[in-house]
Amino acid sequence: MTSTGSLPPSVPRSPQAEPGRVIISAVARHTDKSTSRFREPPDPRFWRLNRSIDFDRHLAPYDVAQSRAHAKALNRIGVIADDEIKVIDEGLAAIAGELEAGEFAFEPGDEDIHMAVERRLGELIGELAGKLHTGRSRNDQVATDICMAVMDAANGAGERIAAAMRELLRLADAHKDWTMPGYTHLQRAQPVYLGHHLLSWFWMLSRDFDRFAAARRAAAVMPLGAGALAGVNWEIDRRAVAADLGFDSVTVNSLDSTSNRDMVLDYLSAGSICLTHLSRIGSELVIWSSTEFSFCQLSEPFTSGSSIMPQKQNPDSAELLRAKAPRVIGDFTTLLGVLHALPLTYGKDMQEDKEPFFDAVETVEGTLEMTAGIFEGIEFDRERLQAAAGDEMLAATEIADLLVRRGVPFREAHGIVGDLVRQCVAEGRNLSDLNREELAERSAELDDEYYEVLKQGSWLESKRSEGGTSSASLAAQIELAKARLAEIA
Repeated sequence: MTSTGSLPPSVPRSPQAEPGRVIISAVARHTDKSTSRFREPPDPRFWRLNRSIDFDRHLAPYDVAQSRAHAKALNRIGVIADDEIKVIDEGLAAIAGELEAGEFAFEPGDEDIHMAVERRLGELIGELAGKLHTGRSRNDQVATDICMAVMDAANGAGERIAAAMRELLRLADAHKDWTMPGYTHLQRAQPVYLGHHLLSWFWMLSRDFDRFAAARRAAAVMPLGAGALAGVNWEIDRRAVAADLGFDSVTVNSLDSTSNRDMVLDYLSAGSICLTHLSRIGSELVIWSSTEFSFCQLSEPFTSGSSIMPQKQNPDSAELLRAKAPRVIGDFTTLLGVLHALPLTYGKDMQEDKEPFFDAVETVEGTLEMTAGIFEGIEFDRERLQAAAGDEMLAATEIADLLVRRGVPFREAHGIVGDLVRQCVAEGRNLSDLNREELAERSAELDDEYYEVLKQGSWLESKRSEGGTSSASLAAQIELAKARLAEIA
């Protein structure tokens, strides 16, 4: 398998056929062999829902690659002769070329991608195409296709996450000494460096990278060879096929092989968490870029105007970051619902795994690409950030810690400082406006050092713990971030 980093583009749709034509084609497929179980065509009301070609055509490149590897395996055990394997492989290569060029003609009677490829191979090489389905079922065939698709999609997500992380690290390094307020409950809490805050997003995405990598590993176990459910009658070298297709190993239980869609759930779970993280980043960007905050401004290519208000520059890209998460979460819960209480092994219910997966892949990849683009052009307002970080109320914890260092229990210190804050809020004063007598009324431990603590620089540099916001801790964190990127890029 050649990893493209994402799912292949959808092959252009053929014109929608009339129901009658669909039935004729379906009848032809059912009656061209004397051993066919069916003599009546599918009802068009059933056929519209049963036919999956409109969405599983995404799997076409994987299905062809899998068929070529399977043909080699059949050749190794003598089912396909040496002169036949060349013809079959050339036919499949021609189909791969048609798909790549968007020239593959889907027919109204093509129920799914597997039958479409088999039909076209028959058109190209004749009855020899019928040998290819020896030793496999559409059950293990589709499971293998979807595993290959998940591996590529997980790789694609990882590449896009790494790109966003690179931009975040660049921004964090450039703004490592810019101060800003940190928040809890969207209320100013304690000051931090902007670089420290940006790296909090970096580490969120780092965990997302690991989750997609885990989804890729889960998908890298090949089901082909499980047959319909019980295995196959041919001693096919499954591990050789797995190596040809880029799998790490093969499944160990045929029943589990055809019924398993955990790898899709793993991707959808990783996508749901990743886009939830992006929604939080998007929310902060919307808030920070508002006139009331004015901490940052998104570049024009990632904003939109108003149809009526000429002054508007709306952070639509950041708003879309917020909005895309529920869509992928919905895809995840859809597949969970499909698989819930489903008896082993294969049921047609499992056809419903593909549309939520394909939708999620498109959404995840597009959203991650937009995220990197936002970071590329964002600009921050240093004066605005510094002014907000200069609010003396953010130093309240520092005053409490001063009292603790002098032997006052923290809970008592908390109450003393809370009383000072209450007085300042009621009187419209700053903490530094309180005189020595007012301080002494609250605690004998409050002296001139109180005023030194209120000097802004000490608020950040006092956070010296590993992972804190002090300059030294942030410098160490930046080095860790560089090492992490070197590891995954």
